[in-house]
Amino acid sequence: MDKRVLQKSDGRQLILYARQPWTGEATAPSPSSERLAPTSHLRWHPLRGEWIAYASHRQNRTFLPPAEYNPLAVTADPQNPTELPAGAWEVAVFDNRFPTLFRDADDAPAIEVPTRPGRGACEVVVFTQDPTSSLGALPLARLELIAEVWADRYLDLGARDEVDYVFEFENRGVEVGVTLGHPHSQIYAYPFVPPIPARELQQQAEFLAAHGRGLLEEIVESELADGRRVLYRGEHVVAFVPVFARYSYEVWIATRRAAPSVAAFSEAERADFARALKTVLLKYDGLWSRPFPYIMSFHQAPTDGLRHPEAHFHAEFYPAYRMPGRLKYLAGSEMGAGVFTADTLPEEKARELQAIEVSLS
Repeated sequence: MDKRVLQKSDGRQLILYARQPWTGEATAPSPSSERLAPTSHLRWHPLRGEWIAYASHRQNRTFLPPAEYNPLAVTADPQNPTELPAGAWEVAVFDNRFPTLFRDADDAPAIEVPTRPGRGACEVVVFTQDPTSSLGALPLARLELIAEVWADRYLDLGARDEVDYVFEFENRGVEVGVTLGHPHSQIYAYPFVPPIPARELQQQAEFLAAHGRGLLEEIVESELADGRRVLYRGEHVVAFVPVFARYSYEVWIATRRAAPSVAAFSEAERADFARALKTVLLKYDGLWSRPFPYIMSFHQAPTDGLRHPEAHFHAEFYPAYRMPGRLKYLAGSEMGAGVFTADTLPEEKARELQAIEVSLS
């Protein structure tokens, strides 16, 4: 994998990746040369027992611009630069211009609850130079490269002293709050382990201590043995609608062995993950006559310097908003009490997804 690390005029980092080395000089354009001065900080929620991030500067971020003002497009006019240069790069990563977390965040205010600086990182991962494509529409070779990029960023960000958890995710569709339509994902490098992964890791650690094997390994084996909810059955990776799914069309992709992170994939696992990923996304888009809105989130080992033998990489996919008559609102019980009421059965939705024919070529 070819990797070029550049610096923008405003101090942010740009990294260009390609499968093969490419000739030509690369630049690092930026829509603004003004250095970042975000005002992020964290406040402790005493009843929920978790940190809340405050980043009011994000109200000024770019919101659903017309195509000619797409900041993720390749710069065509040097007088009106975007975030990305011309060149034969395939995947690009850069520091978010409107970050929730920032490596050099200032001290937090002294108020009635504990606070801390919003230190960490927020990066944007651009999958392709084509603004009309999507993650699922990309060829398998590109998906394998993107998985390598996610692994590289996990290792790089996780090595920072202030980062305890590298959270890689994609929001797709305006239904889940996307502000830029160009195919991309994001990475938040947190100075703590977020509540949902922390709870999952606690359950996994307790199961490992009690049974001497991983909880997700048990779940994967059970889903494979049952078969009714399996969408992709690979030699190294599987995709399935979990028997305990909270969302309609919720899907998990997991390695068969307990690989702790995307960075721990073997070459064969990475290739199988790409096939599972493409299968799931093509099935989603085959359901209806419009692109399927989803959130994809990676759950993997923290980078807090501790051992995590319980960690088992998996990607969780779920829609969060309603498409008329199809998906579920998050309402009072879900948002207020954290108790989900599922309006559909996992087996029903798995059958719908299984019926979608896809081609991975």
